Amino acid sequence: MTGKLDWTGKRLKLDVGPVAHGGHCVARHEGRVVFVRHALPGEVVLAEVTDDPGKSFCRADAVEVFTAAEGRVAPPCPLADMALGHDRCGGCDWQHADGSTQRELKAAVIREQLQRLAGLDREVEVRELPGGLLRWRTRVRLAVDRVGRPGFHPHRSHRVLPVDDCPITVQGALDGLTDREWPQGAELEVAADADAEVHVTQRERAPQRRRGKRTPVVNTHVRGSGVARERAAGRSWEFSADGFWQVHPAAADTFAQVVGRMAAVPQGGVAWDLYGGVGLFAAVLAEQAGPGGEVSMVESSRRATEDAVANLRDLPQVSFRAGTVEDVLDDDTLPTPDVVVLDPPRKGAGRRIVEAVCAAGPARVVHVACDPAALARDVSLFAEQGYRLADLEAFDAFPMTHHMECIALLEREA
Repeated sequence: MTGKLDWTGKRLKLDVGPVAHGGHCVARHEGRVVFVRHALPGEVVLAEVTDDPGKSFCRADAVEVFTAAEGRVAPPCPLADMALGHDRCGGCDWQHADGSTQRELKAAVIREQLQRLAGLDREVEVRELPGGLLRWRTRVRLAVDRVGRPGFHPHRSHRVLPVDDCPITVQGALDGLTDREWPQGAELEVAADADAEVHVTQRERAPQRRRGKRTPVVNTHVRGSGVARERAAGRSWEFSADGFWQVHPAAADTFAQVVGRMAAVPQGGVAWDLYGGVGLFAAVLAEQAGPGGEVSMVESSRRATEDAVANLRDLPQVSFRAGTVEDVLDDDTLPTPDVVVLDPPRKGAGRRIVEAVCAAGPARVVHVACDPAALARDVSLFAEQGYRLADLEAFDAFPMTHHMECIALLEREA
């Protein structure tokens, strides 16, 4: 064979195999792996190859279903219609599956990642959050196309599909945004808070170009006060509307309860809250530790740290470090913890952080993770340091997508 193998555009009849991490299923054709989107395990589909790197695998979209799985349903969003082919929106992976099937698929992914990356065989249940599959997303980012229309990208594409509405966003979040023209190439960050105030931040590159430097991004609040108000863990919260907060309305309160149960900080005890955001978990840990305890919160965003200081002004047992977790653990002397809570970015904590946490010797570590592969890698690293996975709860905090949230308890072995 000469030249690069390239099946792009080729249509293949495939027997669809198991789900894989990333919103697709695995099939095989002529000795190659085909990662198929818009299919379900057990189906027979016609799929068109969309991307072929010329290696042992390629990517494809199902364009026709010959044998449907029991959990298949008609997608509620017109931009998820199979007839659109490559012009389907890339934001949702599982609109063609009913809710129980989506959660079963996510549980299978978690099990597979734990087994493959951490060597653990563990049953997992992905729990449903209140509110159903639609109208749950309070925070969303839209791209703007070349003629000023906002929309979303297809999977693995920079093209923009203009939208009038999005059925997974909360009602009214996009009102007045999709029917007007925006600057070409801008991005819109939309946040609807607990008071139903919609905040919109427009992000665009500054017009000046400086040789050898990245063009700075200009953020402009174009709607709302810019201060989001939320309620969770028995408290009210105020913070920058373009800062981090859980996108599902029930997620913050649910996760705070689970983290609190797993952490179980003793009265007068010491806890670390790493990647602390605006202070949600620090508040829970501080209430458990009481006035005689200590909670050290670390957050790299100075704005989020300032918001946390304001939100937790009634909890003097909480101290705040604005800096990366790596730098703080390297350079700062934190009190020896009984418990560590960490909520790292999608890539996970990694070896450096895991080893630093374990060197401090906490009895328990609570790990909050939005990526099951990153969690499994971190669980394996903790095992190397003598910490076992004692508990795991998983939540369908992102219905219709392949994303999920896991909260793991790691305990130091005797």
